[in-house]
This record gives sequence, C-alpha cells and structure tokens, in this order.
Amino acid sequence: MSDSSVTEKPEQDSAESGGDRSRGVLREILESSTLVVVMAVVASLAIGGLLVIFADEAVREASVYFFSRPGDTFAAMGAALGAAYTAIFQGAVVNLDADSFTAFIRPFTQTLTMATPLIFAGLGLGIGFRAGLFNIGAQGQLLIGATLGAYVGFAWDLPWGIHLLVAVVGSAIGGAVWGFIPGFLKARTGAHEVIVTIMLNYIALNFVAWLLTLESFQRADSNNPITPVVDETSQYPLILGSGFNLHLGFLLALACAAGVWWLMERSTLGFEFRAVGANPRASRTAGMSVAKSYVLVMVIAGALAGLAGSAQVLGTEKVLTTATAGSLGFDAITVALLGRSRPLGTVMAAILFGGLRASGPTLQVQAGLPVDIVFVIQALIVLFIAAPPLVRSIFRLPAPAHEKEVAA
Repeated sequence: MSDSSVTEKPEQDSAESGGDRSRGVLREILESSTLVVVMAVVASLAIGGLLVIFADEAVREASVYFFSRPGDTFAAMGAALGAAYTAIFQGAVVNLDADSFTAFIRPFTQTLTMATPLIFAGLGLGIGFRAGLFNIGAQGQLLIGATLGAYVGFAWDLPWGIHLLVAVVGSAIGGAVWGFIPGFLKARTGAHEVIVTIMLNYIALNFVAWLLTLESFQRADSNNPITPVVDETSQYPLILGSGFNLHLGFLLALACAAGVWWLMERSTLGFEFRAVGANPRASRTAGMSVAKSYVLVMVIAGALAGLAGSAQVLGTEKVLTTATAGSLGFDAITVALLGRSRPLGTVMAAILFGGLRASGPTLQVQAGLPVDIVFVIQALIVLFIAAPPLVRSIFRLPAPAHEKEVAA
C-alpha cells in the first residue's frame, strides 16, 4: 500500500464523519414533531409581542409610575398587543373594517400571492434537505430563472399561451442550470454545496446587475436598472380578476407541491434521494449512484427556484431588477425547515410567511409599528426551528424516542 493512500484515508474518514454530523443535525431538525414546530412559532410570536410592548410609547409612559398605578401599564400592554396582532390578522387574513367583499378577502389573496414564490423555492430546498444537501443557493437560482423568464417575456414576440409557457419553462431552465453547477461540482470534486451555492448567489446578483446596464435589458424611458415590462401574453393570468393580485402561478405552485410529493414518496427516484440523504455510503453499497442523485437533486431544486423567479417577474412585479429576489431565497430555507421539507408542510409554512409579509404595511399604518417587527419574528422562527431541544426545554416537551434510547 502506498504512502499516499495511507495519508488520504484519515482525511477521507474525517470528511465523511463531518458530513455525517451535518446530516445528523439536519435530520434532527426535519424530524421534529408537529408540536415542536407549532411551539416554535408560538414562542416566536410571544417574543415578538414583548418587542411590541417595549416599542410602544404608551407602555413606556405608563411604566414610569408602574408601582403607583400598575393597572395603567398592563392596560397599555394589552392595547399594544391587541393593536399589533389585530393589524397582522387584518393585513394577512381578512379586513374586518372593509366595506365590500372584495376588500374583505383581499388580505388573504395577498397572502397567497406572497406565498407563491416561497412555495416554489421551499419545495426545491426541501428536496435537497431530504437528500442530505444543504442547498443555500435558492437566491441565485431564483435570480437567474427570473432573468431568463423576464427576457423571454419582454424580448420575444409569441402568441398568447405559448409565450407564457415558453417564459415559464425558460425560468425553470435558468434555475436548473444554476443548480446544476454546485450539483456537478459536489458529485465530481466533493466541493461543499454550502460554499459553492453561497458564492453562486453573489455571482448571480452581480451578473444580473451587469445585465441591467446593457441596452437590451434596460427600459427605454428610464435611467434606472430596470427591464421593460413583460408582455401581457407572457404574464400569469389573474385568478380572481383585476381587483386582486393572485395569479395562476399560485395554482402552478400547488401542482408542483403535488408533483414533489409523488416524486419523493411514490417514485423510485425519490426513494434514492431519501436513501442518499439518510446514508450515502450504504446507498452506494446498494448500487445507487450517489453522484447522479446529487446532480439531479440540485437540478430539480434549481428549476423550482427558477419557477419562484417566474412568479415574481411574470406575476407580481412584471419587471426584473436587482431587488427582484429580495430575501425570498433565504426565507425559503426557513419555510422548508418549518415545513419539515414535506410538501404540505412547506405550503402551510409559506402561507404563514406570506401572511407575515403581507401584514407589514397594515402593521405600520394601523399599529404604528415598524415593519422590522415582522422580520424579527421570522428570524426568531429560524432560531427556534434550528434548535428543537431548546423548544422542548422551554415547553417541557418529551424528547423523541431515539434520543431517549441514546441517553439510556
């Protein structure tokens, strides 16, 4: 046996053991019970409520004379919390003060609109998580998909129906290509997908910024980095008419959720993805191609993230800018984890986050609170979802059976 083989063996074992630890952490998060997930959201809302109380001016004024008249402080706290959560409800679910049915249900339709790109991207990230891949690249994949979809939308002249189909497929292809790169590098060289996808996020952002300086991508009547509006023939049709922003992309997202469920739970390919995620060495021994699985997982995840980009440029914004992706790619990570990477859970988590995003303006106008409160709540959800033992200790929930066995 050569010296090189001897020196390489410990490094390989160390890398594989590190990967096993990473997959173990991810598996613990994804296998959290529904009760733990619900309690994580409850804890986040509770801490968010404390921030609302501290930020309220009436509470601060009443707290000055708390020991002489404590009832005033508690009344101010209740009023602040009531105003905040009422604003969130009316901004995300229904407007109880509306004077028409359209205005009454518009908040929920806006929630579904905000949730649409999160469903797409969350589904793709969920597939990667279940396959043992920490895909952090939905942001870049979304941007590249949005770029290709937007270009087809405003630069090509195609008939109605065909134009939308080609633009949507173009978005999926753009995201798939951007997902193929880290998948291929992972399969061929062992490059860690977290590092590669993070770098590709920055490359995508700067690439789009450069494209928006080109004459072919710039709007003729504007000096701002913004593309022309995509043609009407390439836009997602509105589901409920011009009074609402909810578009056909939401139904496509639900169809993709059903497709992902079938892929992961009923198909042979999905079984291979799950097997590789559970134990790549055992999967390789069983004759499965781990490298092929890595590439396919990243391609599918990229295509779904690209569809999230199509929801932005063909449905909601109808233009491409450097801010098109916003924080959607990173929010989708939380959505996938909150939904335990299952399609139904991902859809429900996306609707929750869509509601929080939709309620921001109402929270600012009605309750006089900064929109940042919503971002803080989202960040707290990330914290608690990433630490199931912390949630169980706070609410005194029983540990999972496998942890009890290890402790014994």
